[in-house]
Amino acid sequence: MTRAFLVVMDSVGIGGAPDADRFFNGEIPDIGANTLAHIAQACAEGRAEDGRSGPMYLPNLDALGLGAATRLASGVDMPGLKAEPTGLWGCAREHSPGKDTPSGHWELAGLPVPWDWHYFPDTRPSFPAELCRAAAKAAGTEGILGNCHASGTAIIAELGAEHMRTGWPICYTSADSVFQIAAHEESFGLDRLLDMCKTLAPRLHEMKVGRVIARPFVGSAEEGFTRTTNRKDFAILPPAPVLTNWAQDAGGRVHAVGKIGDIFSMQGIDTLRTGSDAELMGHLSDLIDEAEEGSLTFANFVEFDSLYGHRRDISGYARALEWFDREIGAILSRLRAGDLLLLTADHGNDPSWIGTDHTREQVPVLIAGQGSGEIGAVNFADVAASIARHLNIPAQGPGKSFL
Repeated sequence: MTRAFLVVMDSVGIGGAPDADRFFNGEIPDIGANTLAHIAQACAEGRAEDGRSGPMYLPNLDALGLGAATRLASGVDMPGLKAEPTGLWGCAREHSPGKDTPSGHWELAGLPVPWDWHYFPDTRPSFPAELCRAAAKAAGTEGILGNCHASGTAIIAELGAEHMRTGWPICYTSADSVFQIAAHEESFGLDRLLDMCKTLAPRLHEMKVGRVIARPFVGSAEEGFTRTTNRKDFAILPPAPVLTNWAQDAGGRVHAVGKIGDIFSMQGIDTLRTGSDAELMGHLSDLIDEAEEGSLTFANFVEFDSLYGHRRDISGYARALEWFDREIGAILSRLRAGDLLLLTADHGNDPSWIGTDHTREQVPVLIAGQGSGEIGAVNFADVAASIARHLNIPAQGPGKSFL
C-alpha cells in the first residue's frame, strides 16, 4: 500500500502561461507575470528587506526542482535557485477559463471547469438590483452596503462603522467569481452571517458565481477593524467526481487540510483540519505520522495568496516562502517508503504586478519520494491522474499520468 500527499502552495506561479494574453489585471494582460521569479529577483536586488534580508533562500524546494521548473516554464534566471534537482520536477498549465481558486483546484483534481464563471463588473453598483434585494432579505435588513469591487480589509475600514450603525451587511466582490459578505461577529452575529451566505449561495451558484464567502470581522471604529479566522466559503459543487471522490470510492481515506473542504464542498472528504498556515503545517506534519495506508491528504496553504499576493507585499511573500521551505524540509525527511508528496500551485499572484488580482501562470510540479528526473511540461489534470496511478485507483477525466 502507498499514501499520497497533494500540497497546494496557493498562488506560487512560475510564469510562462501560454494564454496569459487573455487574462488581465485591469487593462494590462498577464503576459510576463512571474510570481516566484520576480520575488527572487527583488530579494537579490535588496528590494525585499522587510522582516528578512538578502537573496531568497529555499534550499528544500530548490532541491526538489523549483528553480529548474521556473526556468522550464518561463526561461527566467532564478537568483539563488540553481540546485541540481533530486526529485521529480516539471511545470503544469491550466486549461480552465479562469485564474481563480476553484478553477485551479478542480483541474488539479482532474476536472477542468466546463463553463465560464460569472464575474461582476467593476462598476458602482456591481450587483443587479434583484440580487441586492435578495441579499437584504436574507440579512433581514432594508439594504446592503458596498455593492462594488473592493479589498476586504479596505472596505471594512471604510464601511465598518456604518455597518455597525445600520446593521446592513457589507457586500462586495473582486476580479474573482465571488460574492463576499462582511459583517461584525458581535453586532451582526457570526451565525446570522453564515445563514445569510447559505441562503444566498444557491441563487449565486445558479448564476455560475463560484463562491459566496462569509468575511466576519471584529473591532470598532475607534480601535480599527480586523477580520477573524472564521471565514467560510460556500462553493459551487463540482459537476462530476474529482480526485477526492475517486480515492474515497476506492476505499481510501481522504484528509483535507485548509481550504480544500470549502473548495470541494466536502465532496469525497472524510476529515477536515483548518486554521492559519502555521496551524495547517502542524496538521500536515501530524498526518505524515497518522495518515492511513492508501489514503490521500489534500492540503492548501492560502496565506501566500491572501496575505501577500493580493496585497502586493513582496517581502511578506518572500518571508512566507522561506518559512514554508524550512517547515516542508522537516516533513520531507519523515516520509515513509512508498509515499508520494507532490507540491504544486493553483495559479499565480505576482506581488510585483499591477493591480491586485491573480495572474495567469504555469505552476511548479515537485514530487518527493518517487525518484528524480524531469517530467517536462504537463497539464493540471495530469496531477490527479498521476496520484490516482500512485494509489492504484481508477481515474476519470482528461489527465494522463506522468509517473
